[in-house]
Amino acid sequence: MTAPRGPRSLTGRHRSWPWCRHCSGIALDLGSARTRAWTSGRRMILDVPTVTFPGGGATYPIQRGTIVDTPGTSRMLDRLLGHRLPRLGRPLLILTAPVLGGVAHRAEARAAVEVLRPRTVLTVPTARAVATAVDADLTRPLLVVDIGAHLTEVTLLADGAVVDARHTALGTGDLDGHTPPALIADAIVAMVTAMLEQDRTPETLDALRRGVLLAGGGALRPDITHRLTGRLHAPARPVPAPHTAAVRGAAQLLRAAHAHPSLPVADGGHGSE
Repeated sequence: MTAPRGPRSLTGRHRSWPWCRHCSGIALDLGSARTRAWTSGRRMILDVPTVTFPGGGATYPIQRGTIVDTPGTSRMLDRLLGHRLPRLGRPLLILTAPVLGGVAHRAEARAAVEVLRPRTVLTVPTARAVATAVDADLTRPLLVVDIGAHLTEVTLLADGAVVDARHTALGTGDLDGHTPPALIADAIVAMVTAMLEQDRTPETLDALRRGVLLAGGGALRPDITHRLTGRLHAPARPVPAPHTAAVRGAAQLLRAAHAHPSLPVADGGHGSE
């Protein structure tokens, strides 16, 4: 699946953010296998399985990057974060989202997080959050590969905005005796190759020469990362703590939002009051 390339209307835009140095806030990364959250004033990232227990049995409300059970996602978030939030005041919430999740995914996610009583919900593409976490130079084209448990995305950022993206419903959770790690690496190579072939600008090639940033739990797998470097003929570098990079990037944006009255919002960011 491909995000259409387009003109510079995709570049980041400015949106007013509530200005408050001491307001509460939540950075949230909803994954198919793990949900990670950071709240203002806390040092540690909360990292729990994405699972809920209606009627005593375990169910998985997010599958392949898609929210399939919005009430179940709400119950999980309430159990994880409800008791950690101040009774007074409503938090600013920054939520990572799959680049190709689309409007439907953002709508379901915003409905699910209403249980946390946010005053504003802003979404940021996962790839942009990863780039923010490592202070990447966004003035140059950048390829970000996020290898999750059940979804792998390849995203091209230019001037900080998403200009091309591909994904496959395949991740580390699928690896077993019949599905080798090479299958994920080969799928990533195929997506990058398709981007190169369809790009009428030098951006994808420039980004590839610069090197690929690897995030997600799959970036901890040398059997995937080493194969990528060889097949792409370009550096493929895991970011520090790649499994938490997206939520750390969202947290960095959250801290900046509390310190400044306005902030550029990445393509795909949507606010709701």
